[in-house]
Amino acid sequence: MVNNMRERILFDLLVPGSEKKRLQKPAKVFAPLPVVEQPQTIAALSKDVLDCAQCGLRSQATQVVFGEGNPDADLLFVGEAPGAEEDAQGRPFVGEAGKLLNKILAAAEISREEVYITNVVKCRPPKNRTPNPDEAAACSEHLQKQIALLKPRIVVCLGSLATQALIDPQARVSAVRGRWFTKDGLQMMATFHPAALLRDPSRKRPVWEDIQKIRDAYRLHS
Repeated sequence: MVNNMRERILFDLLVPGSEKKRLQKPAKVFAPLPVVEQPQTIAALSKDVLDCAQCGLRSQATQVVFGEGNPDADLLFVGEAPGAEEDAQGRPFVGEAGKLLNKILAAAEISREEVYITNVVKCRPPKNRTPNPDEAAACSEHLQKQIALLKPRIVVCLGSLATQALIDPQARVSAVRGRWFTKDGLQMMATFHPAALLRDPSRKRPVWEDIQKIRDAYRLHS
């Protein structure tokens, strides 16, 4: 009872009586990610990405936001692209959406330090606009290499861009969120981006349902 109350308070949920939902079987299996030439380490890949000029975003951004966290993490969160605060600090999810993600993780009793967090696109788009398809495609190889080096068990796609980049190019988050997918031996689940919750607090309930499934799957073998 105390844990459930703490979870609701930490996540600012006004949803009494939420129940944990257990791990479901994968809903669909997609084709494997393409094989790409692979650096030896995350540090080596980070240096490669710093020198990337495959799209115009790098010339307009303050710096590359590669990602951060535990390089041995079993749990990987993938968002969309850096915002203004991320661009200033060089760290992912440190703005208002990042603060909410921290609350979500705390509510699930998962520390930010034990997971890895990154974005599909590593440079901030001007005025925080959504990355266009060419920009996302230019960065997709970096993300694929990142995943291959990190070797997580579970990948959480935060928002539409990550969902379409990793699960299905035609997927809509509202339609596929909360379902398990399998690719290259990885379990993947999509849920709403924390920024969407800031715009529409009613989406907190489905995200909380999703994060409980993710927590249960994560703790199953941890």
